[in-house]
Amino acid sequence: MNTPIQLPKTHPPIPNPRIGIILVNLGTPEGTDAKSVRRYLAEFLSDKRVVDYPRAFWLPLLYGIILNTRPAKTGRAYAKIWRKESDESPLRYYTRMQSEKVREQLGLDEELVMVDWAMRYGVPSIKETIHALTKKGCTRILMLPLYPQYSATTTGTVNDETFRTLMHMPWQPALRTVPAFHDHPAYIEALAEVTSRHLNSLDFTPERIVLSFHGLPERYFKNGDPYHCHCAKTARLLREHMGWSEEVAPLTFQSKFGPEKWLGPATEETLIEMATKGVKNVAVITPGFVSDCIETLEEIGIEAKNSFVEAGGVNFTAVPCINDEPEAIDMLSAIITRELSGWD
Repeated sequence: MNTPIQLPKTHPPIPNPRIGIILVNLGTPEGTDAKSVRRYLAEFLSDKRVVDYPRAFWLPLLYGIILNTRPAKTGRAYAKIWRKESDESPLRYYTRMQSEKVREQLGLDEELVMVDWAMRYGVPSIKETIHALTKKGCTRILMLPLYPQYSATTTGTVNDETFRTLMHMPWQPALRTVPAFHDHPAYIEALAEVTSRHLNSLDFTPERIVLSFHGLPERYFKNGDPYHCHCAKTARLLREHMGWSEEVAPLTFQSKFGPEKWLGPATEETLIEMATKGVKNVAVITPGFVSDCIETLEEIGIEAKNSFVEAGGVNFTAVPCINDEPEAIDMLSAIITRELSGWD
């Protein structure tokens, strides 16, 4: 893709030009202790894209109350799903594995193309990963936010942090950012294959398959954020692929935070209503996440399950995310190959 640099004999050595590919996910605390969780939540919840309330109102609330009460509770939730064998969260583990497996599948010469990963909040940060790659000669950077559906609160803030990093670099690399892939055929195929394998492994047949996406305040949608539309299209395409009706596979939203109105219907309320109306067997898919994390494993796999069973449900399963399954790596590789077009 790039030709080696021919330098004069007196020129200081510099690395040959390379392309750097960075897979970026939301972020994770470095441990389950309150201090680690507090540090992570402080960075996450102080982002204006994530919580856009006036700073004079929000910051005293965040630092005066939330960060003094929530970290211990959140840390206990992380402890339930923490990968003890590698001492990291599932999100960090799967993002790292996706990077490694994509690098292997693409089979690109590392002297020409490097694949790495970063977290928007926490470590490794976007800034340190970009700097590490540019020091190794990456004069072109491809940023791949691991959010299928675009939102200002996810993809938007990854791009913000990327641009902020470049603003302070004397020699900026050329930059490309990957758009939303909510309707990419390989993404829908990956969802369908992973879901089918899981459902076929069950000893019961779900009567309902709930498609649960992370929530968002409704006003974001009214202000032009396309997230709700992207979620709805993903849900429609997955239903069509699997042969499900909207009644069998309803679209819901989880993770409501704060007092204002969020996108609905709410996942937990929907599950409780199903149970009270006699639905005994349910599966929940979380198509807005490419990697299992606290929102899928704890919020859905533990908390939502408990709510469903307590309301009268019997069998509940949380379908794993596509994680580092072969179909996920195929999808990411296809997207990267498309986006690298012309960089030769």
